[in-house]
Parts: sequence; C-alpha cells; structure tokens
Amino acid sequence: MSRVMDRRREPRRLIGNDESTMPAGAIMTREQAEEIVQKVVKLSKADDISVNLNSNYQMDVRFAANQMSTSGGVMTGGLGIQSTIGKKHAVATTNDLSDESLKRVVEQSEALAKLSPDDPEVMPPLGSQTYLPVSGYFDSTANLTPEARARAALTALEPARKAGDLQAAGFIIVNAGSTALGNGNGLFAYDRSTNANYTLTVRTNDGTGSGWAGAEHPDWNQINFAAVAQSAIDKARLSRNPVAIEPGRYTVILEPQAVGDLVQLMGGSLAARSADEGRSAFTKQGGGNKIGEKIVDERVTIFSDPQDPQLLAQPFDGQGFPLSRQVWVDNGVLKQLFYSRFWAQKQNKPPTGGPSSIKMVGGSTSMEDMIKSTQRGILVTRLWYLRQVDPRTILYTGLTRDGTFLIENGKISKSIKNFRFNESPLFLLNNIESIGPSVRLAGTEQGGPIVMPAIKAKDFNFTSLSDAV
Repeated sequence: MSRVMDRRREPRRLIGNDESTMPAGAIMTREQAEEIVQKVVKLSKADDISVNLNSNYQMDVRFAANQMSTSGGVMTGGLGIQSTIGKKHAVATTNDLSDESLKRVVEQSEALAKLSPDDPEVMPPLGSQTYLPVSGYFDSTANLTPEARARAALTALEPARKAGDLQAAGFIIVNAGSTALGNGNGLFAYDRSTNANYTLTVRTNDGTGSGWAGAEHPDWNQINFAAVAQSAIDKARLSRNPVAIEPGRYTVILEPQAVGDLVQLMGGSLAARSADEGRSAFTKQGGGNKIGEKIVDERVTIFSDPQDPQLLAQPFDGQGFPLSRQVWVDNGVLKQLFYSRFWAQKQNKPPTGGPSSIKMVGGSTSMEDMIKSTQRGILVTRLWYLRQVDPRTILYTGLTRDGTFLIENGKISKSIKNFRFNESPLFLLNNIESIGPSVRLAGTEQGGPIVMPAIKAKDFNFTSLSDAV
C-alpha cells in the first residue's frame, strides 16, 4: 500500500534536511484519487454522495531576528463526504483513508443527513464534466530541497546581518498538492498544483522603520528572492523616523500588493444573487442588476481564467463545475456576474461557477513615472486588516503598513506615519490616473491566485493617523 493510501489521523511534521524534502507518494495521483472516490461511491446507500479528497505536502522555512528559526515539512490529507437523502444532506470528514474508515465516514454522513432539515435549494448532482487543462504543477517547486529554501532565505539574512542596523523576518511556504472531487453520478475532477510563497519584513533596529516585500508563483524558479530582499531592505531604511501629516483625500500611488488587498474585495459582490436581491453594489436602482452598465474607468478590465500564465488556477469550483475564462469588467463595463447552479436555474441563466482567481489587466506606466508625475501624493506599500463598512458600496476600512511615503515635486520626500483609510475599490477604480504592469501577488487576506497592477489615483480617503510602524 502506498504512503498516501496509508495516511492516518494526524499530519506528519518532518524536521531535518532529509525528511523535509517531499516524500515519495505524498501527493495523491489521479489514479489513487479515483480509486478512493469509487470505493466511497460503492459504499453509499444515499440518493447521492459527493466526495472531496485532497492531499498536500508543505515545506517551509521561517526566520526572524536575522536567524533561521524553523525548517520542515508537513504532509496532510483529508476526505469530505456529503450524503444526500431527498432534500436533506450532511457532511462527515476524516483523514484516515483505510477501508474501515471509509465505511465508517460514509455511514456517519448518511446518519447525519437523516437528522438534517430539508434544504430547499438542493440541486441534482452534476454528471461527468470536461475541464480545461491547466499546467499548474512544477517539478522545480515540488522537488525543492531544504538547501534551496535555506539559500533563498539567506538572500535576506546575509545583507541584513551585514548592515548591522536591520532585522529581517520572513516566511517561505512551498506547497505541492492535489484536489479531487467525485459523486455517484459520474463526476470526477482532479487537479494537481504547486505554489511557492515568500513574504519578508525588514525593520530597523531603532524600531521606526519597516519595509515589506513578497512574491508568489507556482514555479519556484520564477521568484527573484534577492530582488524581494532588496526591496524590503530599501523600504525599511527609507521609512525611518516617519512624520505625521494631516489625514484627508490625497493622490495616491498604490503598489500592486495594496491594489490587490482592496480590489480583490470586489469578488464577493460579483454574485448575481446578492445583486438581484438588492444586497450588493451591483444592484440596479428599481430592481435587477447593473450588467451592461459602466461602473469604473474604461481602462479597467478584470477577469478570471484558470489557464492564464500568471494565474494557473484550479479549473473547477468546489462543486466540480468547470471554470473557464470569465470577464467580469470589460473596459469599465460590468460584463457579467457569477451564477450558482441554484440561482441560474431560478433566473433562467446559464451557471458560471464561483471563480478561483482574479486578474486586472495592467498598463504601461512604471512606478518611477507615476512618482515623477505626482506633485503631491502618498505612496503605499500595502494595506492591512481590512474590514467591511458598507456592502452596498463595497466600502472598507483598513490601515497602511510597512512603508508609507510622501511624494512632493515628483520625488519621495519623507517617510510618513501610517493611516487608517475608508475606501471602496469602486471609488478607487473610478479615480484612476495611470496603471502599471500586472504582477502576481504574494497573497491577500482573501487568498487565492491574484494578479494586479500598481495604480495611481486621486482622492483616496485617509481618515486618521496610526502609530503602528
């Protein structure tokens, strides 16, 4: 029996140079996943059964205070089974894939389903589907050695140590995994992927300066670790001894990470149901939704596409519905909203599935040119701790962090204290002055593959000062 088929209840934490390389069999193959799905389906006595099966191996390096602190690997796996009886359904889970456990968890899900209330929105199971091929698995990432991860960390640790007045802290997380979905009606979906994520914070010893940078890609070889380190170091030094300026509405240059932190939050409002029911920013006055209306600057195009080289996302949603290229905003016009299977049936529309990625098309203006063209404005590295204020306008509040600077006469003139802001991605995208090239982000609070450009915009609303560095 293979290692992955013998996985037991607790994830393995493997420490050490040999063991923190991905073990053979850690990632479930298509054939292994299909075998387990078929076993579960045969055990089922319910009207329908849906299976969600995943396996993952995470390798990581963490460092802080200019010292390496942890290095290791964690192998995990999980099985979720939803049994449906009439209009009732329930889920039971396990990470023990033995035959005994499979039988037990199927019986548990069926017993729970019988106790559950009817779901008026239950849908019939999907049948066999066709999915776009996505090449999101890279051997360069999956076969990474502990030595390679350590060398990447040293691109930050060595210059920080040498400087003498800087403290570097970072996290390199490398994942290789698989997801499989299946049911009793012939559906089977399988996706295998890798991802490397690097985030770095460098602070000055006097405690007044902080710089952040990050990068992410499915292919380890596409991340320039030295460039990430240099960016965080430069920002830390530049952000020393910040001064307070008055809150208010300013011309702002948001780096791609800051744009992604805010613009990604549009995703939750792209559901057709919330718009049709009058609960979102895309609800039309008097009823219906705003599809076909101009909602932002005509330079804005936002889409999801699992095959896009910068995204390489899972080509199906959590129910196994196939995902393809979906354009949400096209040259400023709301092109479409996403429809669940239930809401599509109710509204007599084709279902779209829930998107697993988001990208905004970039422009050609460099950050340097944005700064040069700014008489007075604020440069923001990233945003943090965003919380919703008003869903009808997608208004959020949050804080700037790890490098906020005043621009005067086309140059960065000084480091300034962080702000709290109240802003909506819709307001931001209606006030654009220029757009930079799009880049893959190192993650946001919402998660998922995100690609965004830098943006220069007017009238960004900073509401108060923050003493946080």
